[in-house]
Amino acid sequence: MTSTVPSPTPTSPSAPSAPPTWLPVAAVAVTLVFWASAFVAIRHLGQDFSAGALSLGRLLVGSLCLAAVALPRGLPRPTGRQWVTIVTIGVLWFGIYNVALNEGERRVDAGTAAMLIQVSPVLIALLATLFLGERFTVWVGLGLALAFGGVALIGLSTSDGSDRDLLGVVLCLVSAVVYSVSVVLQKPLVARLPAVQITWLACTVGAIVCLPFTGQLLDQAADAPTSSILWVVYLGVFPTAIAFTTYAYALRHMSASSLGITTYLVPPLTIVLGLLLLDEAPPTMAYAGGVLALVGVAVARRKPRPVDRPAPA
Repeated sequence: MTSTVPSPTPTSPSAPSAPPTWLPVAAVAVTLVFWASAFVAIRHLGQDFSAGALSLGRLLVGSLCLAAVALPRGLPRPTGRQWVTIVTIGVLWFGIYNVALNEGERRVDAGTAAMLIQVSPVLIALLATLFLGERFTVWVGLGLALAFGGVALIGLSTSDGSDRDLLGVVLCLVSAVVYSVSVVLQKPLVARLPAVQITWLACTVGAIVCLPFTGQLLDQAADAPTSSILWVVYLGVFPTAIAFTTYAYALRHMSASSLGITTYLVPPLTIVLGLLLLDEAPPTMAYAGGVLALVGVAVARRKPRPVDRPAPA
């Protein structure tokens, strides 16, 4: 009598293994820190580069860095519909967003800009509910309210009290809208294409959109000090190439609304970086707002307890 050894259950070689639970969280943390640092860099460069020139320089550096990583993996082969989505994201998120935000921050104070941009997590949550089928839970709604209240406190406490430029307000709101739409468009895309390739293609499209600012970039770069040129390179490498890629990776493993809410952590992080790098000590109310934003994000990411269903008789 011969004994038979049961053969192992075959596994599909195409099934992707789930990443460690900490990896998407780490990707979000990298994104938030680099995006917060971008506000410090943009503030530093305000005297040397115009909004369009800064956007073009940042995107050119980001596109070159991403190409060095994406191309060795092979040329991406998006479908026709995916190309339309990638081009749309590149025009909106990398092109219009950067130019509008850079110009908007020149016309309104930093506190007002922060409050206007942080409308985007609310828009993302609503759009994700409508178009991605994500649930808008009570916890998400409460967390959004708390976190936005925290950002509002930061904005009010750091506002310089100057008159608000209506065009600046509109530009900041445009940035918030195009960012929100782009995140929702990108969510189905990252499930099928590598994050670095999506980011490279979209960043390249954004750089092409900003090519009309080439003359400004060349003239202003010739007059700018070396330190400012290095800050532009930093913006292209870290807050653009790396941070947008880690954001796309996190979006693949998290819901769009949940990930969008994490950006409420950018203003508190910016306060810390401003204190460390610019020696800017914010008022006490800004710290309170930062804590409230942290609480709001934690509440929004709270998962409802599963309902115990009685076993069938």
